[in-house]
Amino acid sequence: MEEPGFWDSTDRAQSFMKELKNLKDTIDEFEQLVEKYEDVQTLIAISTEENDASLIPEIKEALDEFINRFEEVKLQTLLSEEYDHHNAILSLHAGAGGTESCDWASMLYRMYQRWADSKGYTTEVLDYLDGEEAGIKSITLQINGENAYGYLKSEKGVHRLVRISPFNAAGKRQTSFVSCDVMPDIKEDIDIEINEADLRIDTYHASGAGGQHVNKTSSAIRITHIPTNIVVQCQNERSQLQNKEKAMQMLKARLYLLKQQENLEKISDIRGEVKEIGWGNQIRSYVLQPYTLVKDHRTNEEVGNADSVLDGNIDPFINAYLKWNAQKGRQA
Repeated sequence: MEEPGFWDSTDRAQSFMKELKNLKDTIDEFEQLVEKYEDVQTLIAISTEENDASLIPEIKEALDEFINRFEEVKLQTLLSEEYDHHNAILSLHAGAGGTESCDWASMLYRMYQRWADSKGYTTEVLDYLDGEEAGIKSITLQINGENAYGYLKSEKGVHRLVRISPFNAAGKRQTSFVSCDVMPDIKEDIDIEINEADLRIDTYHASGAGGQHVNKTSSAIRITHIPTNIVVQCQNERSQLQNKEKAMQMLKARLYLLKQQENLEKISDIRGEVKEIGWGNQIRSYVLQPYTLVKDHRTNEEVGNADSVLDGNIDPFINAYLKWNAQKGRQA
């Protein structure tokens, strides 16, 4: 009996059809953009020839629509890295702050869930661990949709929250942290050699809110890659074997991305940008008191309406990151 693999002929056919559809969609988008541009030119020409100022509001509306769509298409051209078009696997881990950080992790989970919904993406929880008193200690979810990883790679790092804690009877302002890790969902068999002796594989009972991820058997899998201390977990599949396959797929993706980093001399360097989940390491701050402001510390992008951001409106930060990352690449 043939051993199950990550990349069979059906996968290849599906990947080819998906790539073909993406190319067709790109051509359609370009043609629609040209059509919108020509519509604006036509309206301007008519208004000029007939000296008709009443067309100005219509011209402005058409021009705004063209500019918005042009910016969207322009951003898509920045998604040129190898796995940008893949689905994304996003993990949240509560850090410094105890129960407050677990609550913060649940807020971020809601934020990413709402963002995914607004894009028409689907999500699937792969692993879930409740906080001891409230919120989420850790969660891993797969976000499925075109360019999901390309957009969400901007979210990798430590996220900092400042607010009046609902868990503090004195009503004091408190700071808490959650780390976010993002990797592409790479289904093909990646050319990464893993020594079985470097792995620690643990099984445990699945758990989750509402019982949907609860499993009475120890089918959930946790794999630790000892040299790099990378930990991957999966509990959502129906069997221990399927959970192990998914976890190994995730581990290979993590190791492959780390392998791409240049000038690595020590094992301790392999973990790249992974930092302590605490002070001084945040990529973005979400301040709810005494004022409201969300600021990305890499791009300096700011949004004053923090509630809107926490409701899933993170596109301004994603867009700013893609432009910043492209500029950084040109300077390298």
